[in-house]
Amino acid sequence: MKALITRKIGMTSTINEAGVVEAITLLAVNENVITQIKNSEIDGYSAVQVGFESDKNIAKAQIGHSKNAKATPKHFREFKITDGEEELTVGDKINVESFEIGDKIDVTGISKGKGWAGTIKRHNFHRQRKTHGGKGNTRKPGSIGSMYPQRVFKGKKMAGQLGHVRTTVKNLKVALINSELNVIGVSGAVPGPRKGIVIIKGVK
Repeated sequence: MKALITRKIGMTSTINEAGVVEAITLLAVNENVITQIKNSEIDGYSAVQVGFESDKNIAKAQIGHSKNAKATPKHFREFKITDGEEELTVGDKINVESFEIGDKIDVTGISKGKGWAGTIKRHNFHRQRKTHGGKGNTRKPGSIGSMYPQRVFKGKKMAGQLGHVRTTVKNLKVALINSELNVIGVSGAVPGPRKGIVIIKGVK
């Protein structure tokens, strides 16, 4: 199963096979333990539940849930699989060796939150002219309609919260694997701030 829960460390650079310096994002792969296996007969779908990172302050319900895995993970995620795709058992550990350099992956994380933003920053609107009657309203959105239907349509591009949403970037490349340090390097735009949780999945 090519899927891991990781934590973003930061960025560095490496030299690829062509001798070109390439910027990569480092992701720390701590213990990924299989805590539950779901199948279509009992649960209605087939998936593998994976636990990530141990912690001393964990609810008793979580401790009981992961008792069979002999681990105390803090975070849980599910990865869908097909019936009989792989023979996995509760308690198995997944590490960076699941991937190889050059593999294509999809990366999912929570993007950086940038607070309340106007239409120019949030939706790339053009500003109005500063001269000849601008009246200082150069960055304001202007009228949003006053006639029919006398309401604002849902999804109207206006000022609002920017960032801090679940984001998936597809078809990134694995550029570095270090099994000793449990670190994987990804070439491309990895969403989220440092220390944020990032999920990587192999492209089918």
